[in-house]
Amino acid sequence: MATRIEDYAMIGDCRTAALVSTAGSIDWLCLPRFDSMACFAGLLGTQEHGGWRIAPTTRTYTSSRAYLDGSLVLKTRFETRHGIVDLIDFMPTGLESSHVVRMVSGVKGSVSMESSLMVRFDYGVTAPWTSEADSKTTVMIAGPDMLVLRTELGSDMENGRILSKLNVKESDEFTFVLSHGPSHLPPPSTIEPERLLQQTKAYWKGWSGRCESAGRWTEVVRRSLITLKGLTYAPTGGIIAAATTSLPECIGGERNWDYRYCWLRDATFTLLALLTAGYEEEAEAWRAWLLRAAAGDPAQIQIMYGVAGEKRLEEWTLPWLPGYEGSGPVRVGNKAARQLQLDIYGELFNVMSVASRGGLLPLARGLELRTALLDHLEKTWSKPDAGIWEIRGEPQHFTHSKIMAWVAFDRAASNESYQIDQAERRKYRRIAEEIHRSICENAIDHDRGCFVQAYGKNHLDASLLLIPIVGFLPVDDERVRNTVSEIERHLMVDGFVLRYETGTGVDGLSAGEGAFLACSFWLVDNYVLQGRLDEAESLFERLVSLGNDVGLFAEEYDPSEKRHLGNFPQAFSHVALINSAFSLAGRPRPSHLERN
Repeated sequence: MATRIEDYAMIGDCRTAALVSTAGSIDWLCLPRFDSMACFAGLLGTQEHGGWRIAPTTRTYTSSRAYLDGSLVLKTRFETRHGIVDLIDFMPTGLESSHVVRMVSGVKGSVSMESSLMVRFDYGVTAPWTSEADSKTTVMIAGPDMLVLRTELGSDMENGRILSKLNVKESDEFTFVLSHGPSHLPPPSTIEPERLLQQTKAYWKGWSGRCESAGRWTEVVRRSLITLKGLTYAPTGGIIAAATTSLPECIGGERNWDYRYCWLRDATFTLLALLTAGYEEEAEAWRAWLLRAAAGDPAQIQIMYGVAGEKRLEEWTLPWLPGYEGSGPVRVGNKAARQLQLDIYGELFNVMSVASRGGLLPLARGLELRTALLDHLEKTWSKPDAGIWEIRGEPQHFTHSKIMAWVAFDRAASNESYQIDQAERRKYRRIAEEIHRSICENAIDHDRGCFVQAYGKNHLDASLLLIPIVGFLPVDDERVRNTVSEIERHLMVDGFVLRYETGTGVDGLSAGEGAFLACSFWLVDNYVLQGRLDEAESLFERLVSLGNDVGLFAEEYDPSEKRHLGNFPQAFSHVALINSAFSLAGRPRPSHLERN
């Protein structure tokens, strides 16, 4: 049986990341960037598609693990009848190349261990040319990529695997270093693992130690911030949605997407989380990335980009990979990047408003960009689009999209830092009021007195929970209260919130998926706004309890099977947790999402 999604932990160097299972197996690693082709793709196939396992040779062992010192340094402890061994996994930060370091230490007794490394470039399909540079160095090359394994132990080749046997006694220490580099250059330089371990622990401990207090939830907030930092591509400041592609939202289903890109939609909540937690430098880098990515013709803005702002994210499938637990197809790229999604314009204006009120200085050409965006949105806000959930069915007049179009004009009219004349402010306010009327006339189910997913429909959508959060209507408005109540009745499963009713066929896909964790945190925020603090705290604690043993969350959760679903770890889930925690803690924010 496949390792459950929640049985993985992430290590990373802020350029890429690897997933390590409780069994000591690295089953996913893309090099040199998050969105590069995987050299370990066993997560979406079998061990034959690449991976690296270091574990006891006996099947009768137990394992436990934890991150060290507020870091992304992972320690896994294996216990057998004959002894105890620790495995330390980490990726050093700030080096020219990426390295995976695996350190085995004997704690007690004697344990027979094995390292089994199989490299398969190009998402598990290309076997490398392998050679021994010397008795301690193995070089693997295919196309543009080179991996170099260095260890003081001898190794053997067996059916494409590099095997090393270890008999680990108390106080023994063995180290493996896997380094990446371009194949046309000399092998990456050797590193000093022990020194870099201390340096990496100190880096993460110092970074996470800056986290502002969230009361009794400070530690879970800190872990989510570390995860968010680990999903950041340091050279540009871009933050990816998740470290993986094609982990299913429904086991055996087709809802398998590539999330190794940066979404504009996540921008406001991410910026708010970073600013509230005291990370202005990271917030500034994220805002700068957003505005660089959005630069150019407003009609050509995409909902997502590559980590350096790349626009071409063509989607294709990998037929040689069967998918996680047979959930195919496995996809690379994401054609949703070409969709029209009107809400991203509101996201950009919300980001600029939050940044301004959070104390970030305006960027050059900001006013010019704002004007161009608003001129374009004035012509397009009334069109149908693909909506927040990136449906692959027919475009609709989605309520959330219209609300975010209203946000764009509302923030432009309200934000005093925008150096525009009063005539322009009146124009933007007039358009905002027009959009507001359109929504209140066309997005209401008059029988239930609540908002609905799209004009002329009667389906619900958890994105409607954002209505009071972005300030479209006050939380005590009867239509808002009714909307929250209807979502509680019809979109909650075992106390967690679904995104929308997938059985309606609105998205052009087969029905079925897990509860969406970010939406469940939005319900926490609504409870806080409504003054239902006991319910807010109870739901928040239930959500936090879903995190795995090292505090990581996927995109969704299946309450019936009690397991995580979707790509992992999911930035949006962690961002929503951070914002809800600070709301519950009553901490004054540097800014908020509601209108002035």
